[in-house]
Amino acid sequence: MSQLDQTLPQADVTQFKYQLIDKVAQMIENDPALVNENRQAITGYLEQTYQELNPEFSDSVKTHLFKEVLDDLFGFGPLQPLLDDPDITEVMVNGIDKIYIERNGKITKTDVSFDNDNQIIKLIDRIILPLGRTIDSDNPTVDARLPDGSRVNAVIPPVMIEGPCITIRKFQTDKLGVEQLINIGSISENMVQMLRACVIGRLNILISGGTGSGKTTLLNILSGFIPENERIITIEDAAELKLQQEHVLKMETKPPNLEGRYEKSIRDLVRNSLRMRPDRIVVGECRGGEALDMLQAMNTGHDGSLTTLHANSPRDAVDRLETLCLMAGLDLPVRVIRKQIASAIDVVIQISRFSDGTRKVTAITEISGMEGEVVTMTDLFKFEQHKMAPDGNVMGEFSATGVRPFFSQKLQIAGLKMGSEMFTSKRHGIW
Repeated sequence: MSQLDQTLPQADVTQFKYQLIDKVAQMIENDPALVNENRQAITGYLEQTYQELNPEFSDSVKTHLFKEVLDDLFGFGPLQPLLDDPDITEVMVNGIDKIYIERNGKITKTDVSFDNDNQIIKLIDRIILPLGRTIDSDNPTVDARLPDGSRVNAVIPPVMIEGPCITIRKFQTDKLGVEQLINIGSISENMVQMLRACVIGRLNILISGGTGSGKTTLLNILSGFIPENERIITIEDAAELKLQQEHVLKMETKPPNLEGRYEKSIRDLVRNSLRMRPDRIVVGECRGGEALDMLQAMNTGHDGSLTTLHANSPRDAVDRLETLCLMAGLDLPVRVIRKQIASAIDVVIQISRFSDGTRKVTAITEISGMEGEVVTMTDLFKFEQHKMAPDGNVMGEFSATGVRPFFSQKLQIAGLKMGSEMFTSKRHGIW
């Protein structure tokens, strides 16, 4: 209610808001067809109810009050203005008056607030019920998505000590493209040319990075290089990928029911996808034993697959992939798992988020095989940070390491030629 006239008693305004909500909700209950009417039509009913109650509020208070009532009834309550702002990339509710946003990579606190914890829980229910998901004291965490594809995570007591918490990673309607990534200094043109050849040439690619580093955004962009005539299956916890190709099948995990049965995990969906005649399998993120199934798929004819995982460097990504494979529950020797990784993954792309909020591809690394017990990795491109500018911006440069990858021969056989000048150690851009 922060947008209302601060000279009015907060309790009076809040009480009147809920009077309006109750009245309109009763009208909708008596005439369910009203739900299908637009906000303008419902505003007419609000006006009628407002005149009946006849409060002594100014026009500005009335305008803001109507908006908040409509947001409560048909939107996402106090969060609706934040979700409508295209510059906000993340919304974090830590409590009724502790709501933070991420804008341009920087986190700031807002003056938006909820009336009480119950209002937050009602909002969570409104988000998850259309998806067939539930949250309660026995199942206090849930992953979901908004109609526009934004990712939602909610946690309630007893897990959250100070009240319910919501984290929303907004889906960007104005999606970044390759040219934009180059222009904002997230990647160099030569790096893009090589990655385009890798995707078209059906190399298996692993995108590694920390939380909020832009892994899903980069995965979306790389998937745009997949030829139109290929059958693509996407597998995610909460559907975020927006592929532009026509022949795309989207699969999403299903949580267990109240009895703890009928769960469909990413691992189940990866296994099932192998029976669906995929040309490409795109897994939103590997978090557990599905990593082993993904590697086996890559090693059994499903070339050109893409996935992401959380790690801080290409070497850490390989180590974590090894750990995830061990979580599959099979008693496999570590050497066997490492051979699977070396055989399956061709390229690791490391993306990082810097202190100034920018996101950059910091390394493109080839996995070329094994030497003894170690998976051999070679950096092809990298970003080196030199200093911080006076305004706090990160300064550095993209460059090739001068190493020509082993997979270039495979791409050449596929008709994709990459000149040696692409891999020379000259600078590819200074940022």
